[in-house]
Amino acid sequence: MKYLPSAFDLLTTLHLPSSKKWQAGDSGRSAVWYSLVGLCIGGLVAGIFALAQMVFSRMVSAALSLALWALLTGGLHLDGLADCFDGMFQASDPERRLEIMKDPRIGAFGVIGLVLVLFIKFSALASLSSMRATGAILLSASFARWCVLLTWKQPLARPDGFGADFSSGLRAGSIILGGLIPLGLAIWLKGTGFVAIGFGLLVTAFILLAARRNLGGITGDVLGMIIELVEATVLLVFSFGGQ
Repeated sequence: MKYLPSAFDLLTTLHLPSSKKWQAGDSGRSAVWYSLVGLCIGGLVAGIFALAQMVFSRMVSAALSLALWALLTGGLHLDGLADCFDGMFQASDPERRLEIMKDPRIGAFGVIGLVLVLFIKFSALASLSSMRATGAILLSASFARWCVLLTWKQPLARPDGFGADFSSGLRAGSIILGGLIPLGLAIWLKGTGFVAIGFGLLVTAFILLAARRNLGGITGDVLGMIIELVEATVLLVFSFGGQ
C-alpha cells in the first residue's frame, strides 16, 4: 500500500497523503496500483456521465465526461500523445525525433493527433447508453494504465527521464497483480470486454514496435500515448453497434 499514493500522484491530479519520500524507480514500483487508479478515474467519469444524462443530451454528457477525464489526469497522457505524434512519425533519424518530442511547443502533427483522439473518444461516448458507457469507461481507464506495464524489458530511447525511471522499478509481479482488475472487468462485461482487451493489446504492440523502430525504444511520452490510444480503442469497441 505504501506505493499507492505515488501511483495517484503520477497518474492523476488527486493527492493521497503519504510520509514516504520519493526514490528513483518508484514510478515503476507503484505500477502495481496503476489499474486501480484507472478504475477510480473511470468510476468518477462514469458517475458524471450517468448524472449528466439526467439533465443533458448524450453529446453534452460525453463532452462533460471527457473534460473531467482530462482534468483528473492533468492532461499528462494527452501531452505525451501530442509529443509522440510530433516526433515519432517524422521523416528523420531517431535522435532528431527525440529532440522534437522534448520541445515543449506543440506542432501540427501533435494538434492533429490530439483532435482526432479526443474526437474519437467523444463520438464513442456519445453513442453509448449510460449503462453500457459505465462498463466501457471503467475498462478503458483501468486496462489502458495496465498496458503501460507491458513496456517491461523494452529498450529505452533515453538513459534518463520518466521512461527510464519507470523501467528500473517495474517488476514482473506487478504485471500479474495489476492485471487482475482489468481481467475481472472483462469477465463482468463478457464478450465485448474480452474483444476490447484483444484490440487494446494489438494497439499496444503496434505502439511498442513503432517506438523501437522510430525512436530506438520507449520514453515517458510513449507511455502516455499507449494510455490514450488504448482508452480510445476500448471505447470504440463498445460503441460498435451503438446501444
